Amino acid sequence: MKITLLGTGSPLPSATCAGPSTLVQAGDQNIVVDAGRGVVMRLLGAMMPPPFVTAIFLTHLHSDHICDLNDIITTRWIASPAATPLPIYGPVGTKKMVDGLLAMLSQDESYRLDHHADLRAAGGMKVEVHEVEAGSSFQLGEVSISIHATDHRPVAPTIGFRIEHNGVVGALAGDTIPCDGLYQMCENADFYVQTVLREDLVRTFAPLVPTGDRFLDILDYHSTVQQAAQTASKCNVQTLVLTHFVPAIQPGQEGEWKAMAAEHFSGEIVVGPDLTSVEK
Repeated sequence: MKITLLGTGSPLPSATCAGPSTLVQAGDQNIVVDAGRGVVMRLLGAMMPPPFVTAIFLTHLHSDHICDLNDIITTRWIASPAATPLPIYGPVGTKKMVDGLLAMLSQDESYRLDHHADLRAAGGMKVEVHEVEAGSSFQLGEVSISIHATDHRPVAPTIGFRIEHNGVVGALAGDTIPCDGLYQMCENADFYVQTVLREDLVRTFAPLVPTGDRFLDILDYHSTVQQAAQTASKCNVQTLVLTHFVPAIQPGQEGEWKAMAAEHFSGEIVVGPDLTSVEK
């Protein structure tokens, strides 16, 4: 299993961090978890062109986690020699969102169908939406996936994915605070990928920006670096992978974030820029 951080950013635009997205390569599956801004560019950086993506997993429907889903859908369709349906797995509400997305893309789709006979012959753009709930599980080839509840209220439902192949487990959480569902998902995982923020920096910057009160609101529904490390320790995780840095991590700051996590977790800690990867 190989896990690559396609984008380590957040809703706040960054010159160096693409939006939240992670690539999981396991067996013959190439799974993209969340689809933030710039995801297609980062897929190319990871040597994974969109036609080779086999499924999309969505942890929740906040805009920063889905804003470039349309780019994956469209690019995969027009760059593929055959119209292979794109499976999209997400929480309840995903179908409504994707239906709206396809309506937005309908004129572009019609232009391309008018222009390209092979696209017409294949029947147009194809996606398959699967709304999944905590407690469910499914298979993609030889890869096993189970769904676990996370806590990002008032956003609900939100989910995480436990992905298993050949005895290796990757636990991928979206935005969440520590909760029972998260602990179940991470138990004895080889890799635990968690979105995190630095509470100290958020509190420092909040008085300096016009939307400071709104910025402080994010503290109540994201894991801090320390909480992610505590979860990793509690669940006997082997490797903690931090992502979705708030505020955006600056070059040279990686050691600070890693040191904060190391106070609570003695295993391997990975803090890096977009396209950082781990493998087992």
